[in-house]
Amino acid sequence: MNTKIMETILQKIKEYDSIMLFRHIRSDGDCIGATKGFKRIIELSWPQKKVYLIDDEVVRYLDFMGPDDDDVADDVYKQSLGIVLDTASESRISNQKYKLCKELIKIDHHIPLENYGDYAWVEEERASCCEMIVHFYNTFKDQLELDSLGATHLYTGMVTDTGRFKYSGVNGDTLRNAAILLDIGVDTDILYARLYLEAYEYLKFKAHIYQRMQITPNGVAYIYIDRAMQEEFNLSLEQASACIGNLDSIRGCISWLAFIETGDEKGSIRVRLRSRFVHINSIAEKYNGGGHACASGATVYSREEVDALLHDADTLIKEYKETHEEWL
Repeated sequence: MNTKIMETILQKIKEYDSIMLFRHIRSDGDCIGATKGFKRIIELSWPQKKVYLIDDEVVRYLDFMGPDDDDVADDVYKQSLGIVLDTASESRISNQKYKLCKELIKIDHHIPLENYGDYAWVEEERASCCEMIVHFYNTFKDQLELDSLGATHLYTGMVTDTGRFKYSGVNGDTLRNAAILLDIGVDTDILYARLYLEAYEYLKFKAHIYQRMQITPNGVAYIYIDRAMQEEFNLSLEQASACIGNLDSIRGCISWLAFIETGDEKGSIRVRLRSRFVHINSIAEKYNGGGHACASGATVYSREEVDALLHDADTLIKEYKETHEEWL
């Protein structure tokens, strides 16, 4: 079945002279890597085609991947094939002009929240959307081109979405697809330096996290990062959100959450939810979000909703621990 939909996607790309790529709001390494990597494949394979990636969201820690394209007239959208990558629901597509495209394709690896588009290729068992794009390239490599720049974009997405290949979704296919990119040419020394070297001020912020974090009665570790804390440590929203990775190694805590005030006019609070063993996505879906079984995102709009989400997460962990033994 997946081969059939991939063949359809390949045929649709061949049919159109203009292609628009789209990603989700609050972009991460996977959706940026997938869109930029796929764009590179199409441009190298069909130099005569126009491929547009238009998104005005700035993700500072991924600046090294280069800028997106400037916006174009609506008429260009209307004659284009639209491809949305790494986005489970329409409401999370960052550039809402996707609706203007003549046809729409969805390529995603999240648990499906809704159906959209004329064609959909979804493999929720994949560790990243970038892995799907590498698989697409390798399936049709007699017709497609990929160079070290595109390989680096895709490898960046795979590395960041798998926690450097340590998350539970990683399997043999993940590593085999990563090997394809390494064979093409990825300078991992430079890439890892760009991704993981930290400023001295950010290290002080991490120390602050460990002083301020809390744990619920049944073992949910969490941190609340308000605007004042972000300003004190000069953090971008992405840097503040990345703190979730600092809570993942506490013995007895099989779920960890980060609440980050966004400062927008709606007063929204971004929630990052992670877990080990237990599936946390049901909590995220209850609070305006979704994602993977053990790695999801949500949005709440008050401290009362923060408390309610924490209560639901704590109850979930309590029930899991009472019915399972191998949770460490």
